[in-house]
Amino acid sequence: MNEYWTSLASLLGVFAFCQTILQAVFPPELRFASVKLFYRIFHCFSSYCYFDITEIDGVNTNELYNAVQLYLSSSVSITGNRLSLTRAVNSSGFTFGLANNDSIVDTFNGVNVLWEHVVTQRQAQTFSWRPLPDEKRGFTLRIKKKDKSFILNSYLDYIMERASDIRRNNQDRLLYTNSRGGSLDSRGHPWESVPFKHPSTFDTLAMDPHKKKEIMEDLLDFANGQSFYHKTGRAWKRGYLLYGPPGTGKSSMIAAMANFLGYDIYDLELTEVHNNSELRKLLMKTSSKSIIVIEDIDCSINLTGRKNNNGSVSVSASRSYYDSEIRAGGGCGEEGGNNITLSGLLNFTDGLWSCCGSERIFVFTTNHIEKLDPALLRSGRMDMHIFMSYCSFPALKILLKNYLGCEACELEESILKQLEEVVDVARMTPADISEVLIKNRRKKEKAVEELLETLKLRAEMNEKSGVLRGKNVVEEEEEEEEQEKRALDSESPKQESEIEDNCKEEEEEEEEKIK
Repeated sequence: MNEYWTSLASLLGVFAFCQTILQAVFPPELRFASVKLFYRIFHCFSSYCYFDITEIDGVNTNELYNAVQLYLSSSVSITGNRLSLTRAVNSSGFTFGLANNDSIVDTFNGVNVLWEHVVTQRQAQTFSWRPLPDEKRGFTLRIKKKDKSFILNSYLDYIMERASDIRRNNQDRLLYTNSRGGSLDSRGHPWESVPFKHPSTFDTLAMDPHKKKEIMEDLLDFANGQSFYHKTGRAWKRGYLLYGPPGTGKSSMIAAMANFLGYDIYDLELTEVHNNSELRKLLMKTSSKSIIVIEDIDCSINLTGRKNNNGSVSVSASRSYYDSEIRAGGGCGEEGGNNITLSGLLNFTDGLWSCCGSERIFVFTTNHIEKLDPALLRSGRMDMHIFMSYCSFPALKILLKNYLGCEACELEESILKQLEEVVDVARMTPADISEVLIKNRRKKEKAVEELLETLKLRAEMNEKSGVLRGKNVVEEEEEEEEQEKRALDSESPKQESEIEDNCKEEEEEEEEKIK
C-alpha cells in the first residue's frame, strides 16, 4: 500500500516538473497565440461560421437578443422538450424560450441555421454604475459560410419584424394621453399610458354592414401596404375624419379600429399643448402601429373665421387669420396660454414631421364638419371621410342582437316592419336606442315594445317640428356628403395656394423667434 502512494507521489512530481518546464518554455502569451492559431486553422477548413449575440452590449441591452428570444419562442413552443416560461409586464400571453445551453434548428427560405442559448457564470465584477447580472446570456448562430450574406441581409431583419409582431400580439394595447402637455417625465416620455380595454369591435358597431366592410378593407390595405407606400414615395400614414351628430359612435369606431389592427391609441389633447414645437415633440414620441386621435377638433382649436357671411373666402381675412396665433381651446376650451397655429396642425398631419414614424393613422372627429377649415379636410391629411349617421334599420338589427341577443328573424314580422318604417323618420342615435334597450335587456318583448313606442313618439315630434320634410337616413347621408363637398370646393386653387404660402411664412417666423 505504501508503494502505491509512493509511486503516485512520484508521478505527480514528474507531472508538476513537466508543467513547470512547459510554462517556462511556452509562456502564457505563446500558449494563447497557439490556441488562436489552432482555431483559425480549424475555421479555415470548417464550412460553418458563428455569430455571438450577447444579452448586454457594454452597458446597454441588446435589442437583437430580445428579438431572437421572442422569435424562437414561436418555434420552441412546438418543438422544444425543455422550455423556459415567462410573462412580461402588460402582456396578455406567456412566452416560451430555450432553456439554458439548449439548441434548436430553424429554417428560413430553405436554409437551415442552428441557434444555441449559451449561459455562463460572470466573473467577479469591478465597480460599475449599473450592476450586471450574475449570468452571461447570449445566443450563438451557426450558419454555413455560403449562406452568410443571405442570412445577414434578410434573416435578421425578418427576425426583428416577427419579434415586433409577437410582442404586439402578446402585449395589451395601451391608451396614451398628454396630460402634462409637451413636458417630459423622469424617463423622457411626454405621454402617460393605461391599458386599453375597450371591447368595441366592428361586429358590435352599429353601422351599415356595407360601410363597415369598406372601412375594414381600407384599414387592411393600409396595414399591408408598406411596399406600396414605399414604391409610390408616400409616407406610410393615413387620415380618417369621423363626423356626424353626437352619440353616433365615433369613439366606438376608433376603439374598433384599434382592436381590429392591434394598434395603440394616442389621445392628443390640444388644449394641453402650448405651441407648435411641443406638438412636434409629441409626434416624435409616438410609436409605429398606432392611432393618433384628436376628438372634437372643432372645439379643441379655433378653425373658424376664414369665411364671411355670404360663404365666400376673404383673402385679407385669411391673411390676418394666419398671421395671428390661434389659442388652443379658443372655440370651446378654457382660457390659457396655449398657442397652436393652423399651419402647425397641418404640418403635424401632412408635413415633413408627419413621416418621422411609420404605419400610423390620424383620426379626427367632429360634430360640425362645416366649421373645419377646408385645408384640413383635403386628401393627404384626411384621406377617408366617414359620416356617422343616425341609426338606420341595418344598424338597429345589430343593436338588437348586441343588447337582447335576438336576431331580426326571431321578431314578429309586423313589429319588424314597423321598426323598419319608423327608425329612419325617428332620427335617433345608436346611443339613444342603446339606452332604451339596456333598461329592459332582461325582458326582450318589453324592450322591443318600448323601443317601438319611443321611435314612433320621436318620429311624430320630428314631423310636427318640420325637421324631416320626408327625408330618410340615406338621403340625410347624401345631403351631408354634398355639404362636405361644398365646403371643400368653396376655395379656389389660387386661394388655397395663398393659404399654404401663409402657413410656410408663419412657420419661418416661428423658427426665427425660437432661434
